[in-house]
Amino acid sequence: MATIETPGLDPSPFLAVLDRMAAQLGSRLGNESDGRGFIRAANAYLFDELNFTGNETAYYDPRNSCLDQVLDRRVGIPITLSVVYIEIARRLGRPISGVGLPGHFIIRYDDGQYATYIDPFHRGALLSEDDCRQLAQEITGEKPQSSALAPVGTRYILVRMLNNLRSAYFRSKQYEKVATVMDLLLEAFPSNGEYYKARGAARLNLRKFAAAKSDLEEYLKYQPAAEDRKEITEQLEAIHRWLGRLN
Repeated sequence: MATIETPGLDPSPFLAVLDRMAAQLGSRLGNESDGRGFIRAANAYLFDELNFTGNETAYYDPRNSCLDQVLDRRVGIPITLSVVYIEIARRLGRPISGVGLPGHFIIRYDDGQYATYIDPFHRGALLSEDDCRQLAQEITGEKPQSSALAPVGTRYILVRMLNNLRSAYFRSKQYEKVATVMDLLLEAFPSNGEYYKARGAARLNLRKFAAAKSDLEEYLKYQPAAEDRKEITEQLEAIHRWLGRLN
């Protein structure tokens, strides 16, 4: 994923960084460290010693969604900081999983004896279930469903990271990179009409009119009752006229 931002990137050095971090944290733990002890040690190591922090001043910087940059700069958004935590814990055999709250990604530790939610974006703050619901409601304005607190898998995390990257590239008007992100999302979800619409918008900005026309047609195919069907149809007619002039 990070190669979209940095073509030719070699992931090996960054995997080695995660290995090294896990080894350093492990040396601080000892074999008998319980769940509370692990979280205390992990938070002290990641947020006090290494100073990983949430990038609130430039939240939509695409680098916040690229794991190599997050490891280099030690700043990121909720999901990438969570991935760092998850991957270090995984290397140490610790049971941490991602939790995809609406508007904010966190993690959950649960070893059967001790369980807590953790917010890596806010320097490892520990959260109760009520805290999580309140946090999500403050961000989205809506009360989250109980399923929002369920653990999520790797596929979910990757898709959410790609969608964050898509938003970042749209904001910075890097439409070629938007189109590349959408290629990946459509490879995973070839029937998602909204993804065709997003790629079509990017291709329009790149003046790739034939490709944009195809994407917008696919959007209407998969979402025939779309609220913006009239606007999209008018856009398609304009593209058709433009392509006709070119021919």
